[in-house]
Amino acid sequence: MSSFVDHARIHIRAGKGGDGAVAFHREKYVAAGGPDGGDGGRGGSVIFVPDDNLTTLMDFRYKRKFVAEDGANGQGKRCAGKDGEDLLVRVPAGTLIRDTESGALMHDMSDGKPYLAAKGGRGGWGNIHFATPTRQVPRFAKPGLPGESRDITLELKLLADVGLIGFPNVGKSTLLSVVSNAHPKIANYHFTTLFPNLGVVYAEEGSSFVMADIPGIIEGAADGAGLGHDFLRHIERCRLLVHVVDVSGSEGRSPAEDFDIINSELREYSGVLAERPQIVVANKCDILGEDRSAVDVLRERAEEHGYPFLELSAAAHKGIDRLVRLCMQKLSELPPPEPFTADYIAPEPVLDGAEDVVIKKSEGIWQLEGDWLKRVAATVNFSDYESRLFFDRVLRKAGIFDRLESMGIQDGETVCIYDLMFDYRY
Repeated sequence: MSSFVDHARIHIRAGKGGDGAVAFHREKYVAAGGPDGGDGGRGGSVIFVPDDNLTTLMDFRYKRKFVAEDGANGQGKRCAGKDGEDLLVRVPAGTLIRDTESGALMHDMSDGKPYLAAKGGRGGWGNIHFATPTRQVPRFAKPGLPGESRDITLELKLLADVGLIGFPNVGKSTLLSVVSNAHPKIANYHFTTLFPNLGVVYAEEGSSFVMADIPGIIEGAADGAGLGHDFLRHIERCRLLVHVVDVSGSEGRSPAEDFDIINSELREYSGVLAERPQIVVANKCDILGEDRSAVDVLRERAEEHGYPFLELSAAAHKGIDRLVRLCMQKLSELPPPEPFTADYIAPEPVLDGAEDVVIKKSEGIWQLEGDWLKRVAATVNFSDYESRLFFDRVLRKAGIFDRLESMGIQDGETVCIYDLMFDYRY
């Protein structure tokens, strides 16, 4: 079984907020101590953290569910419950996080920053918050809100500066093993490389770059043929492509035609990828016969596209230093890769279930509770004005305010929705 995994589907759930406590102060010689129920703790969040030491999503093959810790319930003596521990999920630095349902990109972990993917639920208020001069003994508190939960698709796009592309068995793995500390499998048959390999290439002046060996691309790869189509995504981040072409004739193909076919597949897969700078490498020159016409034709084809052209032999270690220096020169002139732009938009809450919201009046306060209301409230940042306006629109659209008015709510009366209290205005 391959140890390289570049796709994974998982479920994440943030912790539920702890419930507020209903408690009253009881102390000797202290009369009418009043309410002192503490608030529930915040639920833990699920946070993705980039890790440069990881190069595969293998860890997610066997563990599919990630749940953060719930917040603890509030207690008496105004003691708040303990916040739940955040769950840190480590992923390779080049991982894309997508919403499984919509397929939209939520975040690109190549920016090197942690990403909060599911926010923990807020803790419920204890009864200390509901005491007023006219309601001195509130016998109710609020439950904690559920944390966010969603299905996530992880997609790995390796972070490499230089990508090796070309047909199978043209010497890409050999080249990577010669210029770097990588040890890819090397053999004289097609598709020896079954998954991408990464290696760090150290230049003479002490600088370095990362090179990726991509499994061989064949004609029709962009449409799903061969293995290459599974891994073309891994060269999307590469700033420079090294196009390795076998000019020895050992495969019975035309080097120039190979060059054209690979570039055609790149264009079919991504127009942006087709415009990526290339260095064309004529490999296996050590076993080339006296007829050099194939090399000359390939050189002309590369120069027509404006690509630098080099002759080398990876197996014989000839021309390697020149290639490394040229790669370093090109990389110094190219801008760093830009992270992919997130396009995920959180869906508005559906109205199904709004009719099940329970509305009751207790001790002069209109209390609203229900599973639908919990889900909606969990997505709202009540400290933000725009978020509160959004919450107001959702409640109006769901008919909650119409129900309150039909039940006789008066202008200025208090409405309590979990940890939000406000005066109702017509």
